[in-house]
Amino acid sequence: MIGADGDQVGIIQSRQALTMARELGLDLVMVSPQAQPPVCKIIDYGKFKYLTEKQEKEKKRTKQEVKGIKMRPGTAANDLNTLARNARKFLDEGHKVKVTCQFRAREVTHPEIGVRKMEAFAAQLADVSTIERPPSLDGRLMIMILLPKPSTGGKKKDAKDQNEQDGGQTVQDHGIGEDNPPEGL
Repeated sequence: MIGADGDQVGIIQSRQALTMARELGLDLVMVSPQAQPPVCKIIDYGKFKYLTEKQEKEKKRTKQEVKGIKMRPGTAANDLNTLARNARKFLDEGHKVKVTCQFRAREVTHPEIGVRKMEAFAAQLADVSTIERPPSLDGRLMIMILLPKPSTGGKKKDAKDQNEQDGGQTVQDHGIGEDNPPEGL
């Protein structure tokens, strides 16, 4: 058993532990029921429950940023390639990408043009992303969200490539074009 101040009290009977907890105005909580003998602690149960829920929320929270890419229905193919290159970089870093297609004036009457642009954009990134939210019109904006595909070690592969040494023969250049320095110098 562990006391209210965090010191180890030792192995005691459960009735005696409950009496100690009541005298302090706290609760007796079984922290590790699988241990032999089970480990109990004298603490405030409400505070204990609050802290464990808080820790679980921290574990669930993902630290994934959402990066934005903006386009228009009239965006040219080369510009889309540049935007796709930027989005690929964001996805490789592990971020979500929010692709926005903004309609102006009468362009909003033809949302199918925006849908085609978005689908073409997603097709360019199909090898590194999955569509979390398909293109949907929201006022004058069409929004699509892309998630990075789970990688099987992409960053490790880059580090391995950096650590590989060139297997070729090294050449020492002393300005003369020979492998070894001339004998007389």
